[in-house]
Amino acid sequence: MPENSEPRRSLLIIGGAEDKIGRVTILRRFVRLAGGRKSNIVVIPTASSLASEVIEVYSTVFSRLGCPEVSSVDPQTRLESSSPELVESIDNATGVFISGGNQLKLSQLIVGTPLGDAMLRAYERGAVIAGTSAGASIMSQFMISMGEEGVTPRQRSSQLTQGLGLVPGVIIDQHFDQRSRYGRLLSLVAGSPSLLGMGIDEDTAAEITNGHELTIVGSGAVFIVDARRAQTDAHEARRDAPLLVTGAVVHSLPYGATFDLATATLTDFVEQNADVAVTAAKDQHDTATAAAALRH
Repeated sequence: MPENSEPRRSLLIIGGAEDKIGRVTILRRFVRLAGGRKSNIVVIPTASSLASEVIEVYSTVFSRLGCPEVSSVDPQTRLESSSPELVESIDNATGVFISGGNQLKLSQLIVGTPLGDAMLRAYERGAVIAGTSAGASIMSQFMISMGEEGVTPRQRSSQLTQGLGLVPGVIIDQHFDQRSRYGRLLSLVAGSPSLLGMGIDEDTAAEITNGHELTIVGSGAVFIVDARRAQTDAHEARRDAPLLVTGAVVHSLPYGATFDLATATLTDFVEQNADVAVTAAKDQHDTATAAAALRH
């Protein structure tokens, strides 16, 4: 790196159910960003109720992709997230991977702790931070912690909780198309129109470089909802009522698209026609199945 140059800051935000068995396009990209054969990757399985299986799956995949060192950090209380040993693991990592599960658990156990601060430092010094499903949601400053699914936006159908703040000014949702989460994302940006909404499909990743350069990787799409010039009745609609939202701009960005989050504009598109199959291992529900498959 040239003297006085700024480190490249990288995030890989995955919509869940990324391929762990076939071409592993997204996870391969993560290992490459982490340094490949010189990488030191830390897996954080805290959101999952199947932590040991999560560690087994990702350690196996990352090792097969050439990572020489894979370890895990799994605090069970906020006090444990103050552990100097756990903080040191993050301080030494070139890549941090946050698994799926319950994002509210991540917020309660990691955000605002020395461990969470270490993750922010790692990002600023150039380590890649990746997260899938719940691990994707926690990246934003204001995180969707619960909410109803469906196409129609409704008043007070979702809840925001403090996230890590790695992606300021953006609300992130995951499993976007597969779980029909358009309505809840639109309702949130209608109520907070200064924030962009980002919905990420399964087996799809939003790679964000230096805070604003967005590149899409994977078999689905990333939706960006911009309601900064929209008209809405969010300030007066009754609870659970369908919301008026008109004039919002929606961008559907497949593999090969690049987008500037600062200006909310498409910067380039190269057709990829990606032949990437979505694995049947859907986050923690099928993690055990993926673990068994990877042993063979």
